[in-house]
Amino acid sequence: MNAMRIAILTTDTREEISGCTDSQPRLGLAPEALLQGFARLPEAEVHVVSCLKEPVRSVEKIAPNIFYHGVAVPRLGWLRTGYQGCIRAVREKLKAIQPDIVHGQGTERDCAISAVFSGFPNVVTVHGNMRLIAAVNQARPFSYLWLAAKLEGFTLPRTDGVVCISHYTQAAVAKLARKTWILPNAVDANFFDVQAAPPLDAPPIGLCVGTICARKNQNDFIRALDPLAIHKKFKILFAGGLDKGIYGAEFQRLISTRPWCEHIGYINREQLRTQLKSATFLALPTREDNCPMVVLEAMAAGVPVLASAVGGVPDLVAHEVNGLLCKPEQPETFRTATTRFLDDRAFANHIAATAGAQARQRFHPQVIAQKHLEIYRDVLGG
Repeated sequence: MNAMRIAILTTDTREEISGCTDSQPRLGLAPEALLQGFARLPEAEVHVVSCLKEPVRSVEKIAPNIFYHGVAVPRLGWLRTGYQGCIRAVREKLKAIQPDIVHGQGTERDCAISAVFSGFPNVVTVHGNMRLIAAVNQARPFSYLWLAAKLEGFTLPRTDGVVCISHYTQAAVAKLARKTWILPNAVDANFFDVQAAPPLDAPPIGLCVGTICARKNQNDFIRALDPLAIHKKFKILFAGGLDKGIYGAEFQRLISTRPWCEHIGYINREQLRTQLKSATFLALPTREDNCPMVVLEAMAAGVPVLASAVGGVPDLVAHEVNGLLCKPEQPETFRTATTRFLDDRAFANHIAATAGAQARQRFHPQVIAQKHLEIYRDVLGG
């Protein structure tokens, strides 16, 4: 039987990194994990296509059955023209590849709309719900978020189906999409090899990962733990870039007077795995999220998770089964969950073990890649 030929349209972020000369594409957490799974499936022949603003030296193959195609698009062909240059360039590349199906990864940039106008059967995965994010951020007309939301609304009714990484997304696209499937993101297989072992001779560490911004809600989390810090020893490490506005300034003021808080800045995935090894728990006090990768990664690594019961998080975390759910509108619930993980190590260990076992069954790259093949066959059969 011939292998199914799949074109994955996704972003390559190398040119956004100053001085980057790496020939290996940087495709984002979820797409790279998915490709790890496809690399294990000989029945799939995958062609990754990424639009770039400048020609970049790249490898021809990411894996024996995964090919990479970087397509240079003049700057005029991007967002300000509705990605017309990207659409045309991708369409020409796909004529040469002749895929059975095209998969656009995300509605944030050009990938989804290029898939829709590819001329081939296609599906789109929604990673960030741009219409919802624009609403939460009260996006100004003609700002990036406003335009991305408009393009998302235009694109979704025109694809053959939408892969929803949570029920939250499915509810958001239900009135637009012809067909939907619910399938969470894959997790980088390396996180399953992490053996979390918090040191017993040091204060417990809570790890909070995400851009420091109002949506991620770190400031309320800090204030919620103030009463706990009076009589318990622990450390909260905040990893992520810093919002340059009012929220980021307030965060800096808060941690400057709290020795139990530390901002360690942006960390890559290898550094995250190192931090997870010594973390007592992971905290995600977010106000809006779809399928946060850091929750999946912590679960795979065997680290207990406390997270806000918002967006797609309840799809991942079942309260008192594989994690603890909190209510961001009631910040004291962050304190209650933190106290439980600090005081009851047996409970925390049980939660972590359950989460790890479930993550391997639900989020392993090979599992997710195989389920993508089933979706593609559904589209092609229909």
